[in-house]
Amino acid sequence: MSEKERFARPYRRSPDQDAPRPVRHPVVIVGGGPVGLSLATDLGVRGVSCVLVDGKAGFGEGSRGLCYAKRTLEILDRIGVGERAVEKGVTWQLGKVFHREELLYEFNLLPESGHKMPAFINLQQYYLEQHLYERCQELPGVDLRFQHKCVGVETAPDHARLRLETPDGPYELEADYLVACDGSRSAVRQLMGLSFAGRVFEDRFLIADVRMPADFPAERWFWFDPPFNPGQSALLHKQPDDIWRIDLQLGWDADPVEERKPERVRPRLEAMLGRDRPFEFAWISVYTFQCRRLERFLHGPVIFAGDSAHLVSPFGARGFNSGVQDTDNLAWKLEAVLAGQAPRTLLHTYGLEREAAADENILNSTRATDFITPKSHASRVIQHAALSLAAETPFARTLVNSGRLSTPSVYDTPLSTPDTEAFGGTARLGGPLPDAPLARPDGSLAWLLNLLGPHFTLLYCGDELPCELPGSMQLVRIGRDVMDEAGLFQQRYDAKPG
Repeated sequence: MSEKERFARPYRRSPDQDAPRPVRHPVVIVGGGPVGLSLATDLGVRGVSCVLVDGKAGFGEGSRGLCYAKRTLEILDRIGVGERAVEKGVTWQLGKVFHREELLYEFNLLPESGHKMPAFINLQQYYLEQHLYERCQELPGVDLRFQHKCVGVETAPDHARLRLETPDGPYELEADYLVACDGSRSAVRQLMGLSFAGRVFEDRFLIADVRMPADFPAERWFWFDPPFNPGQSALLHKQPDDIWRIDLQLGWDADPVEERKPERVRPRLEAMLGRDRPFEFAWISVYTFQCRRLERFLHGPVIFAGDSAHLVSPFGARGFNSGVQDTDNLAWKLEAVLAGQAPRTLLHTYGLEREAAADENILNSTRATDFITPKSHASRVIQHAALSLAAETPFARTLVNSGRLSTPSVYDTPLSTPDTEAFGGTARLGGPLPDAPLARPDGSLAWLLNLLGPHFTLLYCGDELPCELPGSMQLVRIGRDVMDEAGLFQQRYDAKPG
């Protein structure tokens, strides 16, 4: 079976196409990429019925979204695909930055132990999409409809209506909530006439996946002004299946059509890898990087997530990583609102929190792209000075920006006080919980994040809880249900009995 056949998505006719009037669903997701599939999986795990529609007949080619960060892997693990992704992916945590041929410095993204998920994995996007697709098929409330293309959107105060085109003709659906996860060229965004404000960077990058035997370590290698691409930058990442991802800066004057031709790409890669190293092309593309976002992510019953809501340049791996954190923020809120446990206004906090996270990602991405591709004399002088000093002066390494790698946003919360901010652990209000290894009474390993599940959980350090809990809340007692034998829970949460 070819790769194209393996990742094909068959068309299936839905009974909704034969209904006399549009069928109403709690949630309809437009977009079958990794963000849309992550949201569908998360809702399915929570028992929330949803329909996912996508006009494609299969998953895309090439590695595209490649680097998945620890927080993203923890979210994927909660919804049942984290272990599959890590098993298939290439795990790494060490990065190296070079200036010309000289190693400037290296960094370790997870120097401490005691975490289930690694700092990063590299995995071609089509594999992750396949894992999510298979997980969705295990969940009875998730209805996947590929080759159902969204061509119309109308909104009312309490629902949205979609018009879909299929091989059998058009039909319409209604949704209490429509979530647009249909990427940087979002059809939903365009159909609603929403502006996508931001900045296009005047530079082009060649991105190539090549299949080759190589014993380079599983590390992130970034070059400024390397001899094989003088005056520009380059990036190398290892992927599964003997595939290597290579990014080469080309400059704004490069012809994107000509530069993706194999006969133009091969001499560039031979200059980097050596003429004696055989390789074959798996995928070639040329990109112009952008940083953009919608002013608001919520528009009545229509909610935007992932690249349809915000777009960043790839430096720092902030695209899909921020997109899946959108879905992690949104899924439990949709569940609570649809179950009548919270008012619709709860969804406004999704906009407040994820719009702020998008601004943070865009700021980091913009700074990285400005440093990597300086366009003014002043910025070129700053880059040259930082690179020259970094080889000998440790403080200057903080000025060298090869892409600040994805970290989760910490949300502002009214619960924060000087007392809570000064405690001795690494956990922070508004931030993701740090993992910790624990032991069950039978001695088996239990990871803290795996104990939490999809709903609210109270962690209590003690034996008997001195109060009643709501029936919907889960209780985990540290010291009785699980033991903190390594002491890492106490350390990371500054935990004390009671």
